[in-house]
Amino acid sequence: MRDSNSQGQNKDKSRTGKPARSRRRFLLGGLAAGGVLMVGWGLAPPRQRLHTGSPLAVEAGAVALNGWVAIAPDGTVSVVVPRSEMGQGVNTALPMLLAEELDAPLADVRISQAPIDKIFGNLTVLRENLPFHPDDRGSIKQGVQWVMSKVGRELGLMFTGGSTSVKDAWVPMREAGAVARAMLVRAAAEKWQADAARLSTRDGFVLHPDGRRLGYGELAARAAVVGADIEPGDVRLKTPAEFRLIGQPVPRRDTPAKVNGSALFGIDARVPGMLYAAVKMAPVVGAGVASFDAAKALAMPGVVQVVDVSSALPQFSGAGAGVAVVAKTWWQARQAAAALPVTWSASPHANLSSEGIFADFAKLLDSESGFTYFESGSQDVQGAAKTLQAEYRAPFLAHATMEPVNCTAQLKDGKLKLWTSTQVPSIAVEIAAKVAGVERGDVSLDVMLLGGGFGRRLETDMVAQAVAIAKALDGALSGQPVQLIWTREDDTRHDVYRPQALARFSAKLDARGNLLAWDNKSVSGAIGHQYFPRNLGLPGIGPDKTTAEGEYDMQYAIPNRRIAHVIANSPVAIGYWRSVGHSHNAFFKEGFLDEVAHAAGKDGVAFRRELLREYPRHLAVLDAALARAGTAPEGRAHGVAVHQSFGTIVAQVAEVSVTEKQIRVHRVVCAVDCGIVVNPNIVAQQVESAVVFGLSAALGGEITLKEGRVQQGNFGDYPVLRMNEAPEVVTVIVPSMEPPEGMGEPAVPPVAPAVAGAVFKLTGQRLRSLPLRLA
Repeated sequence: MRDSNSQGQNKDKSRTGKPARSRRRFLLGGLAAGGVLMVGWGLAPPRQRLHTGSPLAVEAGAVALNGWVAIAPDGTVSVVVPRSEMGQGVNTALPMLLAEELDAPLADVRISQAPIDKIFGNLTVLRENLPFHPDDRGSIKQGVQWVMSKVGRELGLMFTGGSTSVKDAWVPMREAGAVARAMLVRAAAEKWQADAARLSTRDGFVLHPDGRRLGYGELAARAAVVGADIEPGDVRLKTPAEFRLIGQPVPRRDTPAKVNGSALFGIDARVPGMLYAAVKMAPVVGAGVASFDAAKALAMPGVVQVVDVSSALPQFSGAGAGVAVVAKTWWQARQAAAALPVTWSASPHANLSSEGIFADFAKLLDSESGFTYFESGSQDVQGAAKTLQAEYRAPFLAHATMEPVNCTAQLKDGKLKLWTSTQVPSIAVEIAAKVAGVERGDVSLDVMLLGGGFGRRLETDMVAQAVAIAKALDGALSGQPVQLIWTREDDTRHDVYRPQALARFSAKLDARGNLLAWDNKSVSGAIGHQYFPRNLGLPGIGPDKTTAEGEYDMQYAIPNRRIAHVIANSPVAIGYWRSVGHSHNAFFKEGFLDEVAHAAGKDGVAFRRELLREYPRHLAVLDAALARAGTAPEGRAHGVAVHQSFGTIVAQVAEVSVTEKQIRVHRVVCAVDCGIVVNPNIVAQQVESAVVFGLSAALGGEITLKEGRVQQGNFGDYPVLRMNEAPEVVTVIVPSMEPPEGMGEPAVPPVAPAVAGAVFKLTGQRLRSLPLRLA
């Protein structure tokens, strides 16, 4: 379980006596300097995000005014949405940004799928992946983020994740709308021979002071010519005081289709002549295909081909080795795959178990210093009257999306066509091209709606499998489309899991109960060490922010702090899971803080207020949640947690009861400060979704291994919260004029510690392991 990257990552102090944090600054500062030295590349601004490399595809008669917007003669506005809709509301929120600056009625706006183009790359997700503390305002942070923005622009990764969709689109989509509006105004000014400064816009029209007006549809063709030289720097974006659409509770645009059943997800793709595939994958982590008897499957009804898809998979794939069966219906394929005799090669991980992994973790915490993500003051403090120590654990977790893993592929005449639900269209196209052996430009992709993503569809193993199957079709089958669908058991046992983690804490208090020192060291696998090699072909090395996020970046004012992490090699495939490291580190951090408050003889809320005295936004969120929660009814208790993730500050109050060792959560009040709110309805929906998702993990989520095999397979042994178990969720939005922050994930992390805090009040039991179970 030992990773060479954990060896000597830093010592407690450098030779100069400065804290280890300076080594992190030196490392990242070198990255920034390296960018600057590249012939001035690092000093220049990132390339434009207004115009696509190829002209934007438009319907007959429509005119593209830039890479984001096109207008038809009837005034209909087509807006490119570069992020995947997986229930988080981007098909509503992102068009609102452009329509606001364009002054177009949202009812006239239509959604257009973004082509694969670098202007649609997610710059924010790379910036946010840097291991800086949120309070850091230094030049090194600014320089490195600047360079990462440029790197992101060059890579052009179309990436839906990290709660960055609105945050990344906040400027470019508004600029695209504002530029298009300026072009339309210039066209009207030329037609009327009027001063453009005297003209205004409203609801899809350019207005003249004398009452004349021209619709956008009438002006689009002229605007594309006379306004072609207008750029973002030539326009002024609206101030929040001028917003008419942003901030309004606009109904979700995708709701009607999802209610009436017309919405199309990846699994709904239907192509003439389509075949179906099911796959049988190695039951033991790291096992391979030694041999299989295709004849038995081929003799079954509807079966047309059997394909070994092992070689198509990228390194560290969740799928692992496997054999696919292709048939005329999916049920025929599934039945044949289940009956297919396969001999699996021996695995070096045949004795792997969850408890064995925890034992290895404990040894690493005993022997390794790890990488110090944050350090202030010294752990050698004077006047400590009491020392507390505790150890917290979290298991592997599956994503358990409602829509099973699937992908449809057709390779015909050297052209590859894909239909799939993906969070990473550009990466999916790249992987598909490599597997098919075609040029990237010969791959087309229809991004379908996602029936849940949560990070699972940041992966491309299902794409690689489907393309390998389509490529292997021979004879009369060659060129036919094939749809690969995994079973729920496949999905659960071959996921890329949220990492298993172990954390140790130590705290020192003085005689008055003041917190003097806080020491936290944790160990887990590093997601980036697997994700980057298997999906981007990049090396997975160095520190990984996600391992310690939620611990090193906390805002509690503790004078002496040290937060470190030890990376352990993970033979189990691990990946990004909704709220990533925050999902378990918030439980660790907030749980131990409750222990410290109790040892200090103080109320947990009052203790938090003391430590957040320099953070008025955090205090405002905490107070808002408490005010709305009120007093717990008799027989119930309130647990409280405060956590910042993805830029958003969240405070939760969980109302809990315990009956015969069964934990029941009745109500969760969640206050959030996520900056400027684009659509309060979507914020509330994301909070409700996140609370239910987080509670599913807190109360029942656990993937365990025994003899190298995942023990869980379906919702019977990997439960998710059912409707009768779901609490009332109350969302309180704290007003803010800061730019928008993430909202898809931040309400997940505080749930578990809030519930655990309430359980302690009711039972006196301190729960330090997930899922929460009473002895």
